[in-house]
Amino acid sequence: MTALIPHDTDEDRPAPRFHLELHGAGPVGRAIVRLLVDVDCTVRWIDARCDNTELSFNAPESAPPGLPVRIQHLLTDDAVAEVAKAPPGACHLVLTHRHAVDLPIVQAILARGDFAFLGMLGSQTKRARFIEQIGGQLRGLGTHDAAVQATLERLVCPIGLPGIVGKAPAVIAIAAVAQLLQGRR
Repeated sequence: MTALIPHDTDEDRPAPRFHLELHGAGPVGRAIVRLLVDVDCTVRWIDARCDNTELSFNAPESAPPGLPVRIQHLLTDDAVAEVAKAPPGACHLVLTHRHAVDLPIVQAILARGDFAFLGMLGSQTKRARFIEQIGGQLRGLGTHDAAVQATLERLVCPIGLPGIVGKAPAVIAIAAVAQLLQGRR
């Protein structure tokens, strides 16, 4: 019988495939984290609903049990401020509990512009609404239409590889993680 030996040190661990800034600790966020436990990547799992113990794996004052050190569970009351702390070239998934929470996070990520991927949980209708709102704001600031269009085209919504169909959190998580692994930007 062969025993699996966990990678305990940074020098033993392969280089991460990507860094993910994961906004949201609902059912899809938890399913994504469960999948990423066994993937060579780094994650900052940003949970702005720290007053609800049902959303974390465990009590909100502690990290969910069994997470490797490369997955940081961050409880915060200001998820938008956390966007500035992301490393350049990060992937971002935004899947919070409300559109009103998603919008300023997406705006902050788009304003940075130095991300590898920006995906948001939702429908084509949600994407269209966000594109209209953010586009209007950018145009109001005097941003040229071509620049506005190029910026907004980077927002991927719905998330996940095409052809993986289902609304169950685990299915959405599999499709989203596959999209990150495939490098679909």
